[in-house]
Amino acid sequence: MVQMCNLIPVATTVGSNKIVPTISIPYPLGDPSTSLEAQWKLRYYRVGVALDALTDDIKEQKVYKVKI
Repeated sequence: MVQMCNLIPVATTVGSNKIVPTISIPYPLGDPSTSLEAQWKLRYYRVGVALDALTDDIKEQKVYKVKI
């Protein structure tokens, strides 16, 4: 299971094993101060990282790096 969240310490404490960082609490996969195109790219990229994480075989907790 993949956890997408912005509170990484909380996710690690509760035992999530695959963690993809998000932007903020009110806008986890977007930033309303940017253009619609920029928001779409950000969402597309982060969801892609999460989907790739589903296929990753890991034994310990892992926080995935995101570029955008």
